[in-house]
Amino acid sequence: MAKQNVAEQFVDILVRAGVKRLYGVVGDSLNPVVDAVRRNAAIDWVHVRHEETAAFAAGAEAQITGKLAACAGSCGPGNLHLINGLYDAHRSMAPVLALASHIPSSEIGLSFFQETHPDRLFQECSHYSELISSPKQMPRLLQTAIQNAVGRSGVSVVSLPGDIASEPAPEKAAETALVTSRPTVRPGDDEIDRLVRMIDAADKVTLFCGSGTAGAHAEVMEFAEKVKSPVGHALRGKEWIQYDNPYDVGMSGLLGYGAAYEATHECDLLILLGTDFPYNAFLPDDVQIAQVDVRPEHLGRRSKLDLAVWGDVRETLRCLIPRVREKTNRRFLDKMLKKHADALEGVVKAYTRKVDKHVPIHPEYVASVLDDMADDDAVFTVDTGMCNVWAARYISPNGRRRIIGSFSHGSMANALPMAIGAQLTDRSRQVVSMSGDGGFSMLMGDFLTLVQHDLPVKVVLFNNSSLSMVELEMLVAGLPSYGTANRNPDFAAVARACGAYGVRVEKPKDLAGALKSAFKHKGPALVDIVTDPNALSIPPKISAEMVTGFALSASKMVLDGGVGRMLQMARSNLRNVPRP
Repeated sequence: MAKQNVAEQFVDILVRAGVKRLYGVVGDSLNPVVDAVRRNAAIDWVHVRHEETAAFAAGAEAQITGKLAACAGSCGPGNLHLINGLYDAHRSMAPVLALASHIPSSEIGLSFFQETHPDRLFQECSHYSELISSPKQMPRLLQTAIQNAVGRSGVSVVSLPGDIASEPAPEKAAETALVTSRPTVRPGDDEIDRLVRMIDAADKVTLFCGSGTAGAHAEVMEFAEKVKSPVGHALRGKEWIQYDNPYDVGMSGLLGYGAAYEATHECDLLILLGTDFPYNAFLPDDVQIAQVDVRPEHLGRRSKLDLAVWGDVRETLRCLIPRVREKTNRRFLDKMLKKHADALEGVVKAYTRKVDKHVPIHPEYVASVLDDMADDDAVFTVDTGMCNVWAARYISPNGRRRIIGSFSHGSMANALPMAIGAQLTDRSRQVVSMSGDGGFSMLMGDFLTLVQHDLPVKVVLFNNSSLSMVELEMLVAGLPSYGTANRNPDFAAVARACGAYGVRVEKPKDLAGALKSAFKHKGPALVDIVTDPNALSIPPKISAEMVTGFALSASKMVLDGGVGRMLQMARSNLRNVPRP
């Protein structure tokens, strides 16, 4: 038997760690590793058109499966392209191993062609980033990287010079056991006792939930019933906590809706469950706050805490439920539920009625129809921007659907690459990319990846020919929109030219039929939907500063001759403004 080289050993360890695919773009310094993948039947090379896509795809796969995923980039510019997707994976706590191939080891530090220092460059977006400078470091360094990625839920980066990858692997290298899953963490008894006392002493308790409630839906519901608590959520908590939830009061934040804001501000005790919600302006500063999180660095960094509890949400609630006294007074809960229902009636459904003749099509209507027609176990990947809003307000979770996006990093162009990674985990599962025209066109080249690998991803393109979230930000800041318009092609024709199914929709009456046809198509499909650029999201709470910004923008647009568009915007959003 021929002796293994370092690249072959590297690939074997990835396989032992459960990695099924390596996403990337080939290149000279990567050739030994790619060749090792070619000769290993247990792992596939997924050729994409841009390394940023590779990192996004790996991050999405890790989020869908909960297991380690991997991506790779060749030396210099190749692995630099990984960085945005790795930032997203790291901030999403997705276990990803990135291989940053490197220039020849003898040339490092000598300004060689394409030289960078990847072991330094990726430090901020990883738990572990190290250089293999000798075959003797294998396999221990790679095993350490894997254990950091899995055990700490994030990114590890291994930099490997191409010449080192081709060298013989060390004989009798130790094969230590690999960490492939994370343990549960139970809080200390003192923290549990203090939290029980706080809950028993409070008349009005509100729960605010994030992605850390994954797997804890039943416990959250049981606890909410016992303490008669309304349950709000952040965007990343939506898929885990909103469904089958009789205590739901919606979502807080810039994309929020319903009564979550009121419920978090009018309670006596706010309990933050598994959330690193970044917008502290939407959190109260005059109520008691307790936070439960498995990541201790999250505790207290967004708001002043009265109690920090280090532990898994599910384990913490299992400790609390038998110990807290059951509350009998539902007045606060019922008040919040009523406010939430009124808000949904007046705001969230505003654009889903009487829209059969509205052209351009309201994007809210598109999201509503999509929600009705998509499979019960569909995976939705969501572009940053207004697509986040429509997904947050109209896509209904049910415990089987998944909704993933760049919710913590906030990158454009994430939906299509994430759909690639999600679809490769299960070709029979429906994957829908909710793409904006700005995000889709940024990494549009990887639509070809869908065709090349015959991935049946359905791209639902919200095409308003603008960067509308940026436009909203300008309006709030008191600025007229500038530099936000896109001159777009017929994206459906582009899809057909690529060899995929493509259909363009300009009238509401054609929407359902177009989606149905695309969903029935066996391969990749794109539905290019021309939507209303004037339908902008309005936050559930509008400050005086925001109103001033809108008024100032309106006057500037009038002075610039833009009164017609401002009037259209007012008409589009009138019923969407929360009533005082």
